[in-house]
Amino acid sequence: MIVLGFALAALIGISLGLLGGGGSILTVPVLVYVLGVAAKPAIAMSLPVVGVTSLVGAALHWRLGNVRVATALTFGVVAMAGAYAGAKLAAFMSGAAQLALLAIVMLVAAVSMLRGGVATRVEDAPSTVPVRAALLVPIAFGVGVLTGVVGIGGGFLVVPTLVLLARIPMRQAVGTSLLVIAMNSASGFAGYLGAVSIDWGFLAGFTATAAVGALVGTMLVARVPQAVLKRGFAVFLLVAGGFVLYRNRDALQGTDHSDATRAASHAAIASATR
Repeated sequence: MIVLGFALAALIGISLGLLGGGGSILTVPVLVYVLGVAAKPAIAMSLPVVGVTSLVGAALHWRLGNVRVATALTFGVVAMAGAYAGAKLAAFMSGAAQLALLAIVMLVAAVSMLRGGVATRVEDAPSTVPVRAALLVPIAFGVGVLTGVVGIGGGFLVVPTLVLLARIPMRQAVGTSLLVIAMNSASGFAGYLGAVSIDWGFLAGFTATAAVGALVGTMLVARVPQAVLKRGFAVFLLVAGGFVLYRNRDALQGTDHSDATRAASHAAIASATR
């Protein structure tokens, strides 16, 4: 299972490189259901994976002039505060409740991708629409909270926000969002430190594998039809999100007996990898 898990880590990175985001949303399900990591450590460990792979993508976009650093810093600082708060808020939630929320986010992201995405539909909107800076702060904070609670980058929310409210062209919105994701992922991970057990060796290997995958995906982006890839990934995301929601349906009914089982599985995996 370790080999399969690391192969999937590479695929997560490749999908991030190909799509500019989205693939990292599968990190937590892979850690939990393939590698047997308990929900809370899996969510915490997903954040460095998301952050590092996003930072790799942001560096490549920066070289192409597609990153607005000032916007990323403004949006990112607020999102970082939200991510740290979300990580602290997660202490009051069960692992199954976090996974159920993640599943809902996965389903929403899948539907957005199947519909073409809000940002894609407004890419050619008139530039005369005023910048709505006042709305950026609460949205950035909300995206950050979501990152801290469920361990995702939130690129499918950041990109349309930058396009619709900050009036940033689509290509620059993607590059800028990757830097934002790296920032709030780091802050969210800091919020989990000391609260969950982290297998640092395993985490380093998984993150490095995903980062290499992101580089490969970026090199392949010009050779793969984006529309077909996004639709196929969205369908897979629907299936995966439905599976995660089904497995954690008890959390929606107010009962949760899964954390202890997953914690035992995590301990077994950790000892096997040492």
